[in-house]
Amino acid sequence: MIRLDVRNLTKHYRRGDAAAVRDVSFELPEGKLLALVGESGSGKSTLLRLIAGLETPDQGSITLDGTVISSPAAVTPPEQRGIGLVFQHHALFPHLTVEKNIAFGLRHLPRGERAAVIAPLLDLVGLPKLGGRYPHELSGGERQRIALARALAPNPRVLLLDEPFSSLDARLRQSVRDETRAILKERGATALFVTHDTGDALSIADRIVVLKQGTVQQEGAPPEVYHAPANAYVASFFGTCNFLPVHSLPHPSGARILCHVGPPGAREEAAGFGVWVRPEDLELVRPDKPDTLGGIITRVSFRGAYLEVTLRCEAAGSAPFDVSVRHHAPFMVHPGEHWAIAPRPRRHAGPEPTRD
Repeated sequence: MIRLDVRNLTKHYRRGDAAAVRDVSFELPEGKLLALVGESGSGKSTLLRLIAGLETPDQGSITLDGTVISSPAAVTPPEQRGIGLVFQHHALFPHLTVEKNIAFGLRHLPRGERAAVIAPLLDLVGLPKLGGRYPHELSGGERQRIALARALAPNPRVLLLDEPFSSLDARLRQSVRDETRAILKERGATALFVTHDTGDALSIADRIVVLKQGTVQQEGAPPEVYHAPANAYVASFFGTCNFLPVHSLPHPSGARILCHVGPPGAREEAAGFGVWVRPEDLELVRPDKPDTLGGIITRVSFRGAYLEVTLRCEAAGSAPFDVSVRHHAPFMVHPGEHWAIAPRPRRHAGPEPTRD
């Protein structure tokens, strides 16, 4: 069942200005998690405000459970939409205990019935004994989970999360986002969150919508947008991606390059050919193999689990270009050495795993 259907949304804030979002469409099925990702100014926050009912679209519609809740003709008020919000900085009430913060979304229930809702939610977020504490007595990760519990308390039809992990440090961020996904899945929640952090989107979402300057560049599952990006922007947005101006990149094992994108941009069209490939899908080989693409190492950076190696390469009919490779082999390489690159053999040739 499609819970949220966004269809051909366009929004201008001022007449004559470029559209904040332009002809955006996507669907959010029940029980799924969808991420809107993009740089600042890509339209993520505008879409969130349109879905929440804080803005009116110039064109298009938003349908929730089969009922149109936003269109140029009519907008259902935010409080009547059954949509929950988790804000970037949690927005917990500092003068209220954890239990009273969660109860704030349960004012429609008699006071005696609220405890029956709050206790299971505290169990769900793993904080059953912290109901009497105040927000300043909690860690950043605990405040994030309480904010999530408060948003889930009224049992919203859709939950919106606005940059939910941006206030957390790097060490805490990964564990909290994993916990958040587990909580939402256990609850069976339908959720949409906006983020500029690709790690958040790849870790949590069932589907990702990539935005640039108010338009959708690609929609797909995390492995799809990472390994089969629709264009050069999506490829580079999700990390380093090399453009190789070559017809093919063979390997003695018969391995294939998994990451390649199209259609090409103007530079690639001018060259007439080329492939895109991520650093982890390449390996260094001795430059004595036929048809290999060789180059001189210009930089070696230690990244802990691997070395990030940059080679300056040349190909027929092309100016010199840099290639980044993640080197895991148990031998060291150094600047000034001559090596060649080849596709890294992959252990699995089957389809990418899917998420529940």
